[in-house]
Amino acid sequence: MPIVTDRTADIQREIDHARRSGPLQHIVVPPCPALLVQLREAMAREPADLTAISRIAASDVAMSATLIRQANGPLHAAGQPARTVGQAMTRLGLDTTAAVMTAFLARSAIHPDSRHLARFWEQSSQRATAMAALARLLPGVSPDLAHTCGLFLHVGLPVMLQSVRGYAGTMVEGLARKDRTYVQTENANHRTDHAVVGALVARVWQLAPDVMAAVRLHHDLDGLDDERIEPGVRTLIALALVAECLLRRREGLPPDSEWERHGAAAMDWLQIDAGELEVWHDTVTAALDDA
Repeated sequence: MPIVTDRTADIQREIDHARRSGPLQHIVVPPCPALLVQLREAMAREPADLTAISRIAASDVAMSATLIRQANGPLHAAGQPARTVGQAMTRLGLDTTAAVMTAFLARSAIHPDSRHLARFWEQSSQRATAMAALARLLPGVSPDLAHTCGLFLHVGLPVMLQSVRGYAGTMVEGLARKDRTYVQTENANHRTDHAVVGALVARVWQLAPDVMAAVRLHHDLDGLDDERIEPGVRTLIALALVAECLLRRREGLPPDSEWERHGAAAMDWLQIDAGELEVWHDTVTAALDDA
C-alpha cells in the first residue's frame, strides 16, 4: 500500500474540497479506462499476472498492434520479427509492455482535439520516455513511476480545454504574456490551473500518490527545497524539470524560465553536475531515438 505523507494528504484534501465546492466542480474527468484499471491490478500482484496482462493487451487490436510495432523497433528488434502479442511482450519485457499499454490507454481516453495541443500525446510520451531513462540512472528511483509522471504531467491541459469555457483563449494569452506565468494566467481567468486539474485526474484515476503530488507541484518549484514534501515527490519534480530542459535542447530550443530559475536546485537535489547533465542528455537522446 503506497505511503501517503502529510503534504500529499494535504494535496488530496485540497483536490477533494475543490471538487466538492470549489473551482473543480465543473471539470469533467474522463473515467479511467477499465483496461488500465485491470492492468494496474495485474501489475500489482506478486508476481505480476502475466496471463492477465497478455489478455488485456490482446483485447484491443490497436493496442496489440502498438506493442508489436514497438517490439519490432530499433531498440528491441532482433532476429525474426515479433508477430504476436506474446512475442512482443517477451521482447519488450514487463515494465516496457506496461508503459506502452498505459500510454496507449491514456491517449485513447483523453483526446486533445485542438490545434493548441496538436502534439500533446507525442510530447507527453517523449517526456515519459526521458524520465524513465533518467530514473534508471538513479538508485532507488522507479522508472515506472517516472514514466507515469512524465506521461500525466500536463494532462490537466486537455481536460481543461474540454471542460472550461474560454480556456483556448487562456492558452494563447498565457503563452503570450510576459508579466506573469502561464499558471498565474490560468488562475486569474479560471480560479484553477492545469497542475491542480492534472492532480485531480491522477486522483480520480487512482495513480500513485507520489505521481499525483508531483503533478500538482510541478510548477511550484520552490518545493524542491521544501522538507515537508516527500523526497520521492521532489525527485519526480526535479526529473521532470531536467527532462523538459533536455527535450528542449534536443529540439534546438533555449532553456525556459523555470529551468533558468530552478535548474540548479533540481541538479542539486538529484546530485548531478554539468558534466553528468551532458551524459543525461546523451541518455535521453538515445532513448528517444530508440523509441
